Amino acid sequence: MPTFAYQAKDNAGKKANGEIEAANAEEAKRLLYGRGLTGASLKVKKEAEKKSGAKKKKGFSLAIGGVGAKQLTTFTRQLSTLQDAGLPLLRSLQILRDQQKAGRLKSTLETVCEDVSSGDSLSIAFAKHPKAFDRLYVKMVAAGEVGGVLDVILQRLAEFMEKGQRLKRRIIGAMIYPSVVICIAVAIVTGIMYFVIPKFQEIFNDFDVKLPGLTLFLIDASRWVAGQNPGQTIPGAAWIAFSPFIVYFSVILIRKTKFGRAATDVIRSRVPVIGALVRKTAIARFTRTLGTLVTAGVPILEAINITRDTSGNWLYERALQRVHDSIREGETFAKPLRESKVCDSIVVNMIDVGEETGDMDIMLMKIADNYEEEVDVAVGSLLSLLEPFMVVILGGIVGTIVLALFMPLVSMIESVSSAK
Repeated sequence: MPTFAYQAKDNAGKKANGEIEAANAEEAKRLLYGRGLTGASLKVKKEAEKKSGAKKKKGFSLAIGGVGAKQLTTFTRQLSTLQDAGLPLLRSLQILRDQQKAGRLKSTLETVCEDVSSGDSLSIAFAKHPKAFDRLYVKMVAAGEVGGVLDVILQRLAEFMEKGQRLKRRIIGAMIYPSVVICIAVAIVTGIMYFVIPKFQEIFNDFDVKLPGLTLFLIDASRWVAGQNPGQTIPGAAWIAFSPFIVYFSVILIRKTKFGRAATDVIRSRVPVIGALVRKTAIARFTRTLGTLVTAGVPILEAINITRDTSGNWLYERALQRVHDSIREGETFAKPLRESKVCDSIVVNMIDVGEETGDMDIMLMKIADNYEEEVDVAVGSLLSLLEPFMVVILGGIVGTIVLALFMPLVSMIESVSSAK
């Protein structure tokens, strides 16, 4: 059992120092309160060396990868339930730690449990692991600790994360079908160019047929795909296969720079159809984040800073920075947001009303709910447009290939008929 060195005050307001043995910091404070000592600050006196040694051994456990959003959401929901049931915080963390599979979250919770048992608050323990618990997460937990409503804040945080995950799954799920269709179509067309077109070329060469321009273009494309052009070292099929990865990593590298992030976010927001989906998703995300932070009691300027850093879109980061500067100067929230022109007028008007009535958090949540529904509609509309668009494009490609192959065949048949 660890020994805590404490500094506290007695009923007369005099300082009292000493040591006390307890299972954890919470129990030590309860024992001191029973002795008439309040405002205790604790520090582990004994077993510090053992604890640091144990920490090193535990830190050796394999922790491959990061903490997934789904895993963290489940942990938050479970911690909220345990706190609502009245279990001590340390005991709740130990229960959740023991039921985790080996990985990043389990090793992180081992350290968190040790820090909490040593007297650290939960938010401070979480803040030491930014790869698992981001700034938004830590600030909300800190607000719950200050207000004495940690279970309520954890429940709101879990709901916030669940809705964010739900929105992300909707968008990803909607993109799976067209992505699979496009990949299969590209694979089939590449196979035709690689294996089928060269056979027709041999037939055309044997009959010495004059080939039209479209057929010559198709044959040249087939040679490029097969890597048969003079001086060509890499087959075109390889470029086609690796082009998605090349584009993906190129975009990541471009977005590493400030200019690259700004340029790609501006371009995405202006692409027809997709741009509207990007804007609605960004609005739903930042209003949900800001509303959750304000509801939790985080100061408005700090809440705006956190929302800005987690918005994931340069346009909205810039707009929220202007909002932050406006509020710091004693002005309104809505005016700089209206001037930035990144939100619809209905969003600005609702925020303006919320600011005047003092119900900013409620208005932000209503905006988020409304725009998440609009994202669903936008995703459905995008799918409705993509399906016929893909049919037309694929039909055009296949029709062009068929036309390019059959034009010389018709000439061959006519020449054979005339020879008879």
